[in-house]
Amino acid sequence: MLSEALRTISPSLLLFSHSLHHPINPQHNNKSQTFPLVKKLSIYKLTAKTNGIITKPSAHAEGLDSPVSVELDLIVSEAQFDDVITEAQQAGNPLVVVWMATWCRKCIYLKPKLEKMAAEYYPGIRFYYVDVNTVPHKLVARAGVTVWKDSKKQAEVVGGHKAYLVVNEVREMIENVRSV
Repeated sequence: MLSEALRTISPSLLLFSHSLHHPINPQHNNKSQTFPLVKKLSIYKLTAKTNGIITKPSAHAEGLDSPVSVELDLIVSEAQFDDVITEAQQAGNPLVVVWMATWCRKCIYLKPKLEKMAAEYYPGIRFYYVDVNTVPHKLVARAGVTVWKDSKKQAEVVGGHKAYLVVNEVREMIENVRSV
């Protein structure tokens, strides 16, 4: 049975662990009583991650590309930022840029939520982030999330809100830009 399970989820990595559990009988208060050991086997499935895209195990098994999360691509220079904007304009797609700092707790909390959102719009809309502490000051307008289309900033959310509010605002901005 286990070998059959391994064949069906072969693209996923399986980790095995076992632990020894003592069955507990609440009616016995004798702490010196010994119990037979029961061996418990746990199987943990990990999703595959390639090129910053984390896919569902079932998607791998079915041969589909259905990402659960897409890592935000890092922009490290003004030239790279210009290239990203130009590529998006040529493709006719909007893009999302998250301006964040590694020391900002709200930014750190927001990033994985935006990576999940990026999976929803993948591959049509790309999501990027800029670490405001590592790029030239003239590139940094202010921290927040911006949506770009046709080489122009179309909308922005300035940070400071709760993560779910920012995610909702970003989703609304994307839908508004797509409908134009």
